[in-house]
Amino acid sequence: MTEEAPVLLSRDARGIVTVTLNRPKFGNAYNGALLEALIAGLRQLAPDPTVRALLIRGAGKHFQAGADLNWLAEAAGYPPERAHEASMGTVTAMQLLNEFPRPTFALVKGACFGGGAGMVCCVDVALATPDAIFGLTEVRVGVAPSPISTHMVNAIGLRHTRRYALTGERFDAEEALRINLVHEVVAEDAIEARLAHILDETMHSSPTAIAMTKDSFLAGNGLTLHPREMSMLAYESWRQRASDEGREGLAAFREKRKPSWYTKP
Repeated sequence: MTEEAPVLLSRDARGIVTVTLNRPKFGNAYNGALLEALIAGLRQLAPDPTVRALLIRGAGKHFQAGADLNWLAEAAGYPPERAHEASMGTVTAMQLLNEFPRPTFALVKGACFGGGAGMVCCVDVALATPDAIFGLTEVRVGVAPSPISTHMVNAIGLRHTRRYALTGERFDAEEALRINLVHEVVAEDAIEARLAHILDETMHSSPTAIAMTKDSFLAGNGLTLHPREMSMLAYESWRQRASDEGREGLAAFREKRKPSWYTKP
């Protein structure tokens, strides 16, 4: 039996492309295969003038539960070159999404942790249902959110990033709205209609004007990533993942126990 593709692409008659993260059994947590498919899709779609907008959603109950921790544990044992390459996958996927030349949207339901929250930081419009739950949880398992760090600061500001990326707390959709991680919280039975309305509004806008506007917002304010910066973010990511605490945190998660650094009050 052939395994389903980890990322599904579909396009409607108007040129709105839906990117469905398709690992529902794992909360759509990303591994190397999902990142490769997402990168390939974004690179294919970005120069296509018939694409008018891009929507990211998750298959099943959850949007995206961050990195697949079993994959991270495996990657913790990679030799340096391969470990750097694995982290570059996350850095590159986020960079391509953040700098995609068309309007980008995310529809968030259920879990949105780690890299999932990073994806939300990288889109232009984010809608969430009231049941959505968020967290920048990497530090809880001894790894660092370096691949998404710049995007978090750009989206929700340094103050909120410092709190949630350092404490690893989970927070609800209303808090995500308050800190500007999402733009609207909409009841589940109304969110598809709300999304359709905003997409229709976007169709009134000139595609080339949108592309120029996005580029001026990002490049004009130093918010695009250059290869050297991307490489450094990837380096920081894999070094922490391969550290003693990175290995301990991932092992503790797999063994369903508290990591060694946790102390009771």
